[in-house]
This record gives sequence, C-alpha cells and structure tokens, in this order.
Amino acid sequence: MSDLRQTTLPDRGYATASSEVARNRVMRNTYWLLALSLVPTVLGALVGLNTGINRVMGASPGTSAIIFLVGAFGLMYLIERNKNSSLGVALLLAFTFFMGIMLSRLLGHVMGLANGSQLIMMAFGGTAAVFGTMATVATTTKRDFSNMQKFLLIGVVILIVASIANIFLQLPALMLTISVMAIAIFSALLLVDLQRVINGGETNYVSATLAIYLDVYNIFANLLMLLGIFGGNRE
Repeated sequence: MSDLRQTTLPDRGYATASSEVARNRVMRNTYWLLALSLVPTVLGALVGLNTGINRVMGASPGTSAIIFLVGAFGLMYLIERNKNSSLGVALLLAFTFFMGIMLSRLLGHVMGLANGSQLIMMAFGGTAAVFGTMATVATTTKRDFSNMQKFLLIGVVILIVASIANIFLQLPALMLTISVMAIAIFSALLLVDLQRVINGGETNYVSATLAIYLDVYNIFANLLMLLGIFGGNRE
C-alpha cells in the first residue's frame, strides 16, 4: 500500500501542475486578446464617425437596433461555433470592429458636447477602475460567484427588451434606469466571467474574451451615456 501511495503522489502533482499551466495559458491569452480587441473597436468607431454611419443610425434608431441585434448575435453564434480554431479569433476581431461601428452613434453625440473628449476619457477611466476592482475581487476572494450568472443573464434579457421598447416609448426616465441597471448587471457579470477564467472554469480563451469584452463594452457605453446626460456641456 505504501508503494501504491508513493507512485500515485507524483501523478497527482503532475496533474495539478498541468491544470495550473493550462489555466494560466487561458488567462494570459484572454487578456492579450482582450487588449487586441480594443484596436478593431477603435477602428470601427472611427469608420462610423468619419463615414457618417453614426448619423444614419441616429436618424433610424429602429433599423439600427435590428441591425445591431442581428449582427451582434449572428457574429457571437459564429464565434462560438469556431472558437477552437483561428477563424474564431478572426470572427471575434470582426465582431469588435462591428461593435465599434455601433458605438460611433453614442460617441458622435458625446463628441458634439463642449467637454465630449473629457467625458469619453472619464468613461474609459471609470470602466478601467471597474475592471481593476472586479479583477482584484475575483483573484482574492474565496467566494464563488458563479451562482449569480443565471439571474444576471435574466437581467440582461430584461435590459434588451426594455431598450427595444424604449425606442418607441422614448422615456428619459426609462433610459436612465436601463443605463444604471446595465452598469450594475454587467459589472457583476464581469466579476463572474473573470473569476471563471481565474479559477479555470473557462478553458477556451476565445469564449472568455468574448464574454469579458461584452461586459466591458456595456459598462463603458452606459457609463458614457450617463456622463453625457448629467455632465455634458452644450457648446
């Protein structure tokens, strides 16, 4: 029996070391791909601003919402289908470019304010602060937040339905409520997604990057919207 224990202990140590290496690889690749995904997002936003696509979207919010939903969910489906190949990475970068174009409508509105550039930097700084806080909590806490995911995803569905409804209702109070709730929900989702990667629950860095990117994107967009409403100065 002692011989058996002696032969199995090294195997356990090797398995633990291998899983640790795999987890670190997923985490490292996720952070690198997340940083890289910001480049197509910026390029997409620039294309939207410089070609006038943002003004077209502003003139037809209903059509823009349909294009956004079809394009976003279609690309996310394709990314998940091809997440184990290099095509998945290419599709993810195409998705972030598309999201940048969609973001150009909000950016164009904010940049039309006298302090628009400052508000964008504030939103970027606030998003970075939320990311840093959630990454720290996910790394240091022993609490498992995965049980929150189901309720948070229900909240996301409610946000989508409310956002579509408000295209027709045009209620300022509802818009503010949606933005505040979106920041809270996607901040919590960011914590869940980061913890899943850090703890080894997510083994594919493309899927991990997609989830974290969506969290960061929605936090930034809704924070920028609130800053534009409450902190914007008209020229």
